Amino acid sequence: MAEKDLQQIVEHAVAQVLERQLPKLQAELVERVLAELPATLPAAAPTGASSPVSNTNLVQAVATIHGGSTQKEILRALLEVGNAYGSRVALFVVKGGAATGWQSRGLGDDDAIKDFPLDMTSGPAAYAYQNRIAAPANIAEMDRRFVKQFGGPENEQIIVLPLVLKDKVAALLYADGGAEGALDGPSLEVLVMSTSAWLEVASLRKQTQREVSDTVQPMPPMPAMEPPPVAAAPPQAVSSFSDPFAAHTPKHTAPKPVPEPEPEPAAEVVEVASHAASASAAASAPAADPFAGMSAEDADTHRKAQRFARLLVDEIKLYNQAKVAEGRRNKDLYDRLKEDIDKSRSTFQKRYGSTVAASGDYFQREVVRSLAEDDLSVMGANFRK
Repeated sequence: MAEKDLQQIVEHAVAQVLERQLPKLQAELVERVLAELPATLPAAAPTGASSPVSNTNLVQAVATIHGGSTQKEILRALLEVGNAYGSRVALFVVKGGAATGWQSRGLGDDDAIKDFPLDMTSGPAAYAYQNRIAAPANIAEMDRRFVKQFGGPENEQIIVLPLVLKDKVAALLYADGGAEGALDGPSLEVLVMSTSAWLEVASLRKQTQREVSDTVQPMPPMPAMEPPPVAAAPPQAVSSFSDPFAAHTPKHTAPKPVPEPEPEPAAEVVEVASHAASASAAASAPAADPFAGMSAEDADTHRKAQRFARLLVDEIKLYNQAKVAEGRRNKDLYDRLKEDIDKSRSTFQKRYGSTVAASGDYFQREVVRSLAEDDLSVMGANFRK
């Protein structure tokens, strides 16, 4: 079978699996997001505002976000549907502790906020960034330059919400009610949480496609018909997210001086990908290659096994956040996640249990590193050592 035909078969199989699983993932995310809704919604809208948006419309808004297949589509969908819950909304990209305008709705054209440097030293922006929670406030507390350029809402009420990815604030969403005074903070919080979760799903989907592609072993070329093979590029660190803001370079940002020791990751919204941070650290302080003494083929198998273990454990962590938190507190994490851990361990063993990577015990190590945060005691007495 030709290599091209084999690749097409694998791509078709992956597409079929994703097509079957995505509706289920979307339904689960909608259910989890709705579980975070307040017990009761406001009985009436603020003075001068339109009637409050119903739960049905909120579900439709979440579904719109989940309809995005790329990171830019997902983030733009957040602004579009968020505009129904705040007359003016703007997304600021967080990079190295600084926030820069990306796109907005209701503040002029979509790029009205682009490149605007938001003050992060005080006010609701600083509070949302430092505490990773929504920050309702009065417009008087907001960045004075922002208020001078874009004005404020009629009722003076605003909210700043953090978009958290991989335990880091990747962006800030500003919202206010504009002239109408319509601002629904709880619903905006639900939409931001849903966006964060769907970006995580998009990341896992891309990683799964990459892992499946990596397992395809192409047929060797025919010597008489193929040119000499080009040497393979050295393995690169895997990033959970590509940069949706690659073309967005803040005009006000001056060239950086010589970097200080241990700089923060340089990516924008997607800087929160766990492997991107690892790559940055490796660039500034090279470490010895643990697979240096192995053949190229064996080293590649070990690296693929490590990545696959991270993917499996990240998926467990994503869909069991409450259980993970409770398990850490009560030191019975394995008992709470036994079914998921054992199932994923079995999946890992089927793929790498009979390879040279089996000796690395990568799945077990990743469970302790990621779920237990390197504290074996929180796994509980029943965890297999």
